[in-house]
Amino acid sequence: MADVIDYKIYGNDLQLVEIELDPREGVQAEVGTMTYMEQGIEMQTGLGSGGLSGGLFSGFKRMLTGESFFITTFANGSNRKARVGFAATSPGQIIPLDLARLGGEFLCQKDAFLCAAKGIDIGVAFTKRIGAGFFGGEGFILQRLRGDGLAFVQAGGAIIEKNLAPGEVLRVDTGCLVAFAPTVKYDIQMVGGVRNMLFGGEGLFLAKMTGPGRVYVQSLPFSRLVDRITFPLQKQIQALTGNIGS
Repeated sequence: MADVIDYKIYGNDLQLVEIELDPREGVQAEVGTMTYMEQGIEMQTGLGSGGLSGGLFSGFKRMLTGESFFITTFANGSNRKARVGFAATSPGQIIPLDLARLGGEFLCQKDAFLCAAKGIDIGVAFTKRIGAGFFGGEGFILQRLRGDGLAFVQAGGAIIEKNLAPGEVLRVDTGCLVAFAPTVKYDIQMVGGVRNMLFGGEGLFLAKMTGPGRVYVQSLPFSRLVDRITFPLQKQIQALTGNIGS
């Protein structure tokens, strides 16, 4: 059973979540996301739950999703309330997921996990179609969050929540998908049309989401943000080197 934690989210586009812990309560977080912690909070970096062998296996699974091999646990060892803050790793927003109200499980993009109440299991889920996985890029490996407490995922840009009816289909860029309920059928399909594939600029694959269930979409995934920053810089460097060479 997960610890019952209180929280507050600060900011608009560069958000931080502050977790308030009662004595002996804890929160587990991705390594390197902690911003501050009050007196009484004790930090311990390890392999997670499941003992040595289970922890090692969980660590390797986390590496597959692009996360750190380790998980850091922050526990309140004092006799009063204490707070710890975690910041998103890129411009965007933080989404709280109450797993108890969401059926005890939720799936999210491979680098979306930020932190969760102690007792939440952070695992790995793969797409059913291995062939699509090899070519589907960002949509191949997913994280599975299980438990009955709060978990927090991060997303870039604006967040759009879609509640799909049974049989309703939503096609999403694989990098723009943040999280979705396990009741949503997930598949990867190729973009139709040769010209769309070659000149559309939207990638070769889309995530096909079929309801019922909740889906979260982000407007600016971190990979797209990096491309928009680095591409103009590359053009400037090429132009500069060309002028120097001439």
